[in-house]
Amino acid sequence: MKLSILWIYPILLFFSSCEPSSKSGIDSSLVIDRSIILEMESELTQLDQEIVFLKDQVEFLLANRDSLLKLADVNKYIFKGGLSTNTPQDSDKLSTLVILNSTTDFEKSMETALVTNSMDSFFKHTYEKYSIVAQVYINTVDQVSRVFPAYDVTNLLDPDLDVTNFNFFYEADLKHNPSRGPVWISEVYVDPAGRGWILSLVHPVFEQGDLLGVLGIDITVDDLIKRYLEDLEGDFLIVNNKGDIVGGNASAIEALSFPPLLNHVYRETINADNFRISNFNLFNSKNNEVRMMAKAIILEKKSHYLFQDEFSPEAAYAVPFSLLDWYLIKLDIRS
Repeated sequence: MKLSILWIYPILLFFSSCEPSSKSGIDSSLVIDRSIILEMESELTQLDQEIVFLKDQVEFLLANRDSLLKLADVNKYIFKGGLSTNTPQDSDKLSTLVILNSTTDFEKSMETALVTNSMDSFFKHTYEKYSIVAQVYINTVDQVSRVFPAYDVTNLLDPDLDVTNFNFFYEADLKHNPSRGPVWISEVYVDPAGRGWILSLVHPVFEQGDLLGVLGIDITVDDLIKRYLEDLEGDFLIVNNKGDIVGGNASAIEALSFPPLLNHVYRETINADNFRISNFNLFNSKNNEVRMMAKAIILEKKSHYLFQDEFSPEAAYAVPFSLLDWYLIKLDIRS
């Protein structure tokens, strides 16, 4: 009897060693509270309704273009070339208004600017109503740009650019947005005013059936992260569908073998002159395990990844956003 027990014992050891880790079948929803994402997206969804309201106001003005031109206050803005001369310190009621050099008809562009002057008050209301809003704006096919609140246009804007070449414009056109509704642009950009990553919601504006312009509401991603992730226990990342790190805890970012963060703060790193987003992309990590994690979560749509390398975190758990093509990732970092 003793011999049979000794013979069976190594077989049991073999089969037990072949069993998957207790974490291999874990449901990421048990690790990450999905209500975090739902709450975040609920706040963002309110802006869908807001930008539709703004669209209705602009299209009403355009429908009454001729009558409004007769009543327009031509002295509301003073221009030097195509740039309004007001500064952020002059008035908290004015936008920065620009007619870019790329316009083919300056007079027509000026008419569009005059007709839409009353949008300043609507932009101001939206900006003050939502604390996460960084700016509200409209860019038009005739190269008029109105942005609230006002900014240092002389130092921050290239007057020769063509607004229709940027994703915050063309992502809302009929080719990219045949439904003509609100569009969230998942690809964030670095704010030149130093507020870190900016997320944009855009909506097309039509005049007599033709695209006249695109409204936009920009969100400061850092404010979103502070509000919803800063007080959470654990190490979190938000990445987009390209693997770019949108935000997260310094400990989480540094655990994935990325370059050291400036003062251990990702936002400060983003604002540095030598920042390159490619240096903070999961697929570009020097750690092969991190690249494998990115492949599993983003490309293969898996809910978790277990690291094998003892110098990497122990595990990563991911939950996708619904509104945006983003992922919330929680890391279990080895102690």
